[in-house]
Amino acid sequence: MYHIKEGAIVKKYIISSSEYGTGSESGSNKTPLGLHKVKEKYGDNIPINGRMTGRVFYGDIATIYTDETKSKTDDITSRILWLEGLEKGKNKGKGIDSFSRYIYIHGTSEEGRLGKPASHGCIRMKNKEVIDLYKLIEVGTLVLIL
Repeated sequence: MYHIKEGAIVKKYIISSSEYGTGSESGSNKTPLGLHKVKEKYGDNIPINGRMTGRVFYGDIATIYTDETKSKTDDITSRILWLEGLEKGKNKGKGIDSFSRYIYIHGTSEEGRLGKPASHGCIRMKNKEVIDLYKLIEVGTLVLIL
């Protein structure tokens, strides 16, 4: 993933997209393609590796796996950038809506699986990196998934 500002690459990140491939169908667990924007952000005061359920931190700190271990739960950790699709018929609208599908950029407990498809539709990042990115990204920032 590239963070681009004023036409220049600011930073590169190793991420994971869906292990099921790309697509926008609701219930597919695929990563949607196309133009999105950050509609909501969650995690301002959550500690690194803090696990969120329904975008709420209940005090649990996730175990972070740096090897190929697959966690028993699809942990959403540290920060959430919730994406809204901007392309009607592609990632916005009935049955294909990225926002309604809860497509996020977020931290993961499976850091060792980053760099290859491993998620259930979201974009996963290292916890420290998603915290750093979260500080730089504002609601309304455009996100292009290719």
